[in-house]
Amino acid sequence: MKVPKRKTKQRELIRSALSSADGPLSPSEILELSKEDCPSISLATVYRALKSLLKDEEVVSVPVPGEPDRYETAHCAHRHHHHFHCDGCGKVYHIEGCPEGLRALVPKGFTMMRHEIMLYGNCDWCKNEFRSSKLT
Repeated sequence: MKVPKRKTKQRELIRSALSSADGPLSPSEILELSKEDCPSISLATVYRALKSLLKDEEVVSVPVPGEPDRYETAHCAHRHHHHFHCDGCGKVYHIEGCPEGLRALVPKGFTMMRHEIMLYGNCDWCKNEFRSSKLT
């Protein structure tokens, strides 16, 4: 018999942060958002909760090469989408849809089972910040 997980305020805050985000969040971003409602929450608590939520398949990790994984709700992960990583602020955003013709890139005789696409550049805010700093 499976023992139900305790519902803690911290875990609920983390679920809420992930559900309301416009992209996958790093543990530090989750901590920042959660501190608004629970100033005593720690990064260790965030990591423990993420470990538990991953085990329970409520969240999934989104690897970002050279950086800590980001996390998003499993519900969100079930919708096929890709990600955009801002080189300026480090945030990761969802990109809906998928480019056509990826199967044509697969070598003859190979079978593509899945794919992930991460685009890199600057978000609108960072692009405008960079432009403003060049003008001054």
